[in-house]
Amino acid sequence: MILALGLLIAAGMVWLGVWQLDVYRAQGAAVAARRAAEPAVELTSVARAGAAVRDGYGRSVHLEGSYLPQHQLLLPVPGRPGVFRVLTPLRQADGGIVAVVRGLASDSSSDPPAGAVSQVGVLLPSEQPSGTPGVTGVQLPVLAQRWPSPLVDGYVVLSADDARAQGLEPAAATLPEAPGRLRNGAYALQWWVFAAFAVGMAIRVARDHGRARSRQPVDSVGA
Repeated sequence: MILALGLLIAAGMVWLGVWQLDVYRAQGAAVAARRAAEPAVELTSVARAGAAVRDGYGRSVHLEGSYLPQHQLLLPVPGRPGVFRVLTPLRQADGGIVAVVRGLASDSSSDPPAGAVSQVGVLLPSEQPSGTPGVTGVQLPVLAQRWPSPLVDGYVVLSADDARAQGLEPAAATLPEAPGRLRNGAYALQWWVFAAFAVGMAIRVARDHGRARSRQPVDSVGA
């Protein structure tokens, strides 16, 4: 009975810890969304070709240059057969190459606009390798072997307005996770520590109670 009560209390504490962790994650997602919604900054101010990105991932950026249609790639969208992310390099005035996900298309008739363009989008870090042969994602180390250099260490997903202006369906931008409030993360850990303590105490009390009961017959005979 004592052990069952301890496990029940611990289960409640574990649930509270999970709830606090969900709050922590939700706060992080809200922080990331607010960051992406801030006014666009110049791409070259946070990410230059051949240099480390300075506090740029997840931010809305403004970039200018000309697309290089001869290097355009179509990346399959998981779960949507026949739909592709249209990935096109853009050469900036300083010569740096930016990988740009212009939007989604169902065929290859998605040529980029000719000449100089001014675009807005969200800067994201390189995607992780999928293990599938070929270019299946925006994997900058792979693109660096196929495209002109130097490449910016990140890629841009165009805004919904800019994608639609090119006749494309807007592509989703998976924002980098931002930390939530540290207090909520600490609360989650605290509840799990309490749960472990409750289980440990329940086991100890149950064991002590069992020992006491096992000694009762001996004590009674001695009396």
